[in-house]
Amino acid sequence: MIRVQQDAFDVGQELAAFRAVHGVDGATALFVGSVRDVSEGRNVSAMTLEHYPGMTEKALAEIEAQAQARWPLTGSLIIHRHGRLLPGDDIVLVITASPHREEAFAACQFLMDWLKTRAPFWKLEEGSEGPRWVEAKDSDDAAARRWTEAP
Repeated sequence: MIRVQQDAFDVGQELAAFRAVHGVDGATALFVGSVRDVSEGRNVSAMTLEHYPGMTEKALAEIEAQAQARWPLTGSLIIHRHGRLLPGDDIVLVITASPHREEAFAACQFLMDWLKTRAPFWKLEEGSEGPRWVEAKDSDDAAARRWTEAP
């Protein structure tokens, strides 16, 4: 399931709702990403995430489908926020469920790696040094590459 929304989410409520639908089938992995107050040594007072409705949901659905094809998942959830957020606000929630923890962890990590590198969101950080667009990091690209390279 994919949700792109402006409103905040409650991690506990989302996990309970996820389990109500998908059950507790062995393993559930969860990741929450939040707005930092310091990024690359700069203070951050806010972050604005922009996206193109329709295009974003389609891209996230393709990423989710790849995870479901790769691992034996019994369920997955991606919630990604957009709009103006403050330090400490949650941006993204990824939940995966599988009969075994290794697959749940791997799928959750895969989804986050690919969300960071392939999801069509644009991030503008505001801070004491003025606004700046967040560029892709080499470390994010390296993390995503491991899913496409042969072992």
